[in-house]
Amino acid sequence: MPQQSSRAVGLAWLGLLVASLFWAGNALVARAFHDAIPPFTLAFWRWSLALAILLPFVARPMWEHRSQLRRAGWRLLLVAALGISTFSVLLYFAARTTVAINLTLLNTCLPLATFIGAGVLLNEWPPRRAWLGLVVATVGLLVLIAQGRLAQLAALSFNPGDLIMLVAVLDWALYTLLLRRWSHYFQFPPLVLLGALVLCGVPLLLPFYLLELASGQTFERSVDNLAAIVYTGICASLLAYLLWNQGIRVLGVAKAVLTNYLMPVFTALLGYLLLGEGLQAYHWFGGALIFAGLLLATRPSLR
Repeated sequence: MPQQSSRAVGLAWLGLLVASLFWAGNALVARAFHDAIPPFTLAFWRWSLALAILLPFVARPMWEHRSQLRRAGWRLLLVAALGISTFSVLLYFAARTTVAINLTLLNTCLPLATFIGAGVLLNEWPPRRAWLGLVVATVGLLVLIAQGRLAQLAALSFNPGDLIMLVAVLDWALYTLLLRRWSHYFQFPPLVLLGALVLCGVPLLLPFYLLELASGQTFERSVDNLAAIVYTGICASLLAYLLWNQGIRVLGVAKAVLTNYLMPVFTALLGYLLLGEGLQAYHWFGGALIFAGLLLATRPSLR
């Protein structure tokens, strides 16, 4: 039994790493296509595609769990509104009106907001070692943002899009915390939970998508645009959310949320692999600090 538990924990960590990688790619897509695909359009078709893929696999299990789903009721709807509908739209709106470096900086608020929220809502205050790991990982992230130069931090400027991203970060923190707080209402197989969330979230997006269409905002059905929707629908939606929800269930909020610090590291690696952007010394130093912070915050106590 301990071996099986250890295996489950290891798979949960691996899943969270893969989810962060997929979301790093989602951030690149959001920045690259913010002029080509309107935000509500991208969010709606992203989740509609995810729902179309999910339904054949989850329709029957969802019907079998219909009594538990009814019991979850408004809680399920609220969590879907936060994590499926609202967060996606806020992220895509923020990508239209702010620069990438500010998006990354504001992501540093997520673990802190979740740490505090876990204490207030769940009575799960992280140990001192976790707070120290949080500080070390934050320093590593700031090294990446500043590109190894303090003057770069002083030169940062902010605009209204940064406020949108800050709201998105708080929205995601609340989604994560409520998913954990109401976990006894969500005792379904992982695919059933994700299917129920997406089934609740897509109709919430539909009216805003139609309003966007009525205002004349649409997108060209090009190969690149369709590929962006397919990536966000499968990798950044289906797979990433499934892995994230399972990580929250197995590891808890305080540990799982720290993997968000890896997103800028993965973004730098993807920029190197896909865009030919060189990796500098500050990438390696900042990434090493982030990994050190994660190890410090999550390793078991020695007794």
